[in-house]
Formats: sequence, structure tokens, C-alpha cells
Amino acid sequence: MRLLLVEDDPKLATFILKGLKAEAHEAEVAFDGQTGWAIFQKQPYDLVILDVNLPYMNGFELCRRIRQESNEVPILMLTALDAISDKTEGFGCGADDYLCKPFEFKELLLRIQALTRRHHPKAQRLLQVADLTLDPDARQVTRSGKRIDLTIREYALLEHLMRNRGRIVSRIDISEHVWDVNFDTNTNVIDVYVGYLRKKIDRDFSPKLIHTVVGMGYVLRED
Repeated sequence: MRLLLVEDDPKLATFILKGLKAEAHEAEVAFDGQTGWAIFQKQPYDLVILDVNLPYMNGFELCRRIRQESNEVPILMLTALDAISDKTEGFGCGADDYLCKPFEFKELLLRIQALTRRHHPKAQRLLQVADLTLDPDARQVTRSGKRIDLTIREYALLEHLMRNRGRIVSRIDISEHVWDVNFDTNTNVIDVYVGYLRKKIDRDFSPKLIHTVVGMGYVLRED
């Protein structure tokens, strides 16, 4: 899934992002409310996680703005404010769930799964290009009905390409979404993993879906 995290604590944000990526989710992070609002307007997200005490625009106001823009995206408030009045305001501005800090990461994952099941029917969550299908719930990939086994990193790379189907994805973009902040962009690891994917989803099938755009990156599309 593609998630937006708006959290002003860099240490906590890094911890959450690492956990989400380990679960093969894509995530963007913003460290203040205004930036979070700007990012949200640029592309669709499957779920938004909001802190309340944010610089420039607090989480309640950001939640209201998101709700004015979309009634469909689930919003999870993640905050140290645990008073009933705070929870009342959070739900009142459009939040779907409210998790108080400190929290167990496993509980955060369970709440994310519950919210996405509630808001996105299974048919809508499936990703498909030609006869290639990716089921984010089961983490299962098939092509022409044949199951394709992928490593965690291969799966995350394919999901990122499929969520951006038809759009050229640069190596920098891939490194930010599929690897982590410590990724060495001077290596050819991304090209190697694209090669692994091609062998598994393209070599024995037609048409070829993963295409190289010289000097720009990769695109997954059916020509």
C-alpha cells in the first residue's frame, strides 16, 4: 500500500517508515502539517497517518482538509494526546481511528490492515497490468495464472512499479521507496534487482512489461 505519514519526530518517523517498508508498504513522510497537505494533494494514498501536534498546521486541521478533499482515504491519528476531548475532536474532524503513543508497532500494523480492509474492497486493492496481478493482502504475484515467487525486495520493487504503472520511475525514486535512507545510489543494485524481476515476470511471458527508459529509469506498461 502507499501511505502518507505526517510526524514531526524524525526518530519516530524513521522507525515507522522502516517497519512499513519491511512489510512491503510504500510510504512518504512529512514533518509538518503544511508539507503533509502539499504532498497529499499531489497523488492518491491508501491511508494517512497523522500526528496531532505538528508545526505550521496541526493534525486536526490537516485531517479536516483531507476530509474536504476525500471521504474515501482512511485516516489514523497517532498521538500522545489521550484525553477523551482530544479523541472526540479527532473523530469529529474525520479520523477513522486513534492510536495513542507509546504504541507497539504490531498494533499499528493491525490497525492499518483493519482500516484498509474496511475502506478498500479486495477487488480494488488488486494491482494488475496485462495478465500480471499483485495481491497486496496475500503478497502474492501471478502472471497468466501462474504463481511467481519473489523475495521481499523483489516484491517491494514490483509493487512500486505497478503502483506507478505507465509512469517512468527514476532510480532515485526507487531507492527512496524500496530501499532506505542509507542506500548507496552509486551502486548498480537497482539494475540488478530489475534484472531479477525481468527473469521472473517477463522472460517466459509475453508481452514484456518492464521497460528501460535510457537516462531516466524504468516503466512498467503493456506496449
